[in-house]
Amino acid sequence: MSDQLEKVSTKTGPPPAAPYSQAIKAAGQIWISGQLPADNTGKLIEGSIAEKTRACCANVKAILEAGGSEIGKVVRVGVFLDDMAHFKEMNEEYAKWFSHKPARTCVAVKELPFGVPVEIEAIALQ
Repeated sequence: MSDQLEKVSTKTGPPPAAPYSQAIKAAGQIWISGQLPADNTGKLIEGSIAEKTRACCANVKAILEAGGSEIGKVVRVGVFLDDMAHFKEMNEEYAKWFSHKPARTCVAVKELPFGVPVEIEAIALQ
């Protein structure tokens, strides 16, 4: 099975913050790990929820492109917020990136890695 899995990696997006891959290609799909609002060195960005959502989406886009795909081929997104009070502002920025409206889940969680307020994962077709 592992010979059917291909790791996707790009220096344009942040390095993984733990023992996982930025994404895995399998069965004609690209599974992108949760992306934090960080730059390509892994440094967390400052700013509003919109700015942090933008950074997460830009990281998803960079990883998709490294894997030979694109935002328009995303079929599912998972959004994690540390507080649903961020829902409206996150959605306003999110809609700029995912205008084709893929299936999505958005949940509030107790906390996210490194105390960030938003994390975004995605699944796309190759």
